[in-house]
Formats: sequence, structure tokens, C-alpha cells
Amino acid sequence: MIYPIVAYGDNVLRKEAEDFPEGSEDLTQLVENMFETMYNANGVGLAAPQIGMSHRIFVIDSTIMGDEEDKAKGVKRAFINPEIVDEYGNEWSFEEGCLSIPDVHAEILRPEKLTINYFDELWNEHEEEFDGLTARVIQHEYDHLEGVLFTDYVKGLKKQMLRSKLVGISKGNVDVGYRMKFPLKK
Repeated sequence: MIYPIVAYGDNVLRKEAEDFPEGSEDLTQLVENMFETMYNANGVGLAAPQIGMSHRIFVIDSTIMGDEEDKAKGVKRAFINPEIVDEYGNEWSFEEGCLSIPDVHAEILRPEKLTINYFDELWNEHEEEFDGLTARVIQHEYDHLEGVLFTDYVKGLKKQMLRSKLVGISKGNVDVGYRMKFPLKK
């Protein structure tokens, strides 16, 4: 099932997500639906708040990004109740975008490596280190679970320049090739 993607301006994107309760529903089906939704929108990551669920779960597929070396190091994975243990290495800049904030991109600085503890969809626990583009996708999706958007890292004049575009998105003034759910108009 393909979910509509929640647009910028919806409160669920600003809430700190709750732990996903073990055994509460068919997690495997939810993960499959999240991957299907992400691929339908040509994304490389999708967090539960982006489909209107305030739970600590996200999926990524970094095998479809970057050059051949990055693709070889990429992963396709679900992260349930993740906790970033550490972020380290040099900060590097990369242009990020977001399915909930279409047609907006900005250079964002993030540490090059991270260690993360998480459960997979079968409730097996993992602690792994990731770097490069995979680490960046994880950091971006993890931020969604904390109620943080990549645009929060944009400062100064660039932030002011984005403001009208963000307001437009929240009002539904955007044309994308996937279903979106816009905040209710008051």
C-alpha cells in the first residue's frame, strides 16, 4: 500500500516520535508499505512521521545513490526504535532534499560517520557503523524522528529565501508525482 506523504507544515513532522511498540501490528507489512511509498516517490529514505505515524521507524535504500563506490557501500534497511550512539569524523556538506518538502534543496553539514543501535523488522537488535551517503541518509531520517527537518539547519539569508516556498508547500501549492497529505486549512 502506498501512503500519502505528509507535507511541510503538518504538526506530526515537528513532534518527537514515540517508540514503536513491539508486537503491536504487522511490522513486516508496514516496512514493505514504507519502502513501496518511498520508491513511488523516488526517495532514498522515509520516516514514519512522513506518513502520519509518530513512531520511531524509518527505512532507507542508499544503494541507489552516488557513484559506484557509494552504491556498493549502500544499504536497504529498516530501522526500528533507533538511537544514534555517536556521530564523528569530519563534517561535510551535501545537498539534501525531502519528500515532505518537495522542490527545496540545501547544502547541509553533517558528520561523516555514525554508530547507531536499532531493531530490524524481525525485532533483532543491531549496533552498526555507517559512513558517507548512507550515514547522511540515516541522519536525515533520524532527524524526522526527533521532529527536526533539514531546513532547520539552513540559516540567514538562505532561510529567508526559503520561507515563501515553505509556506506555499504547507498550503498545497506544489506539484509532485506522488500523493501528498497537506495540513488542514483553518
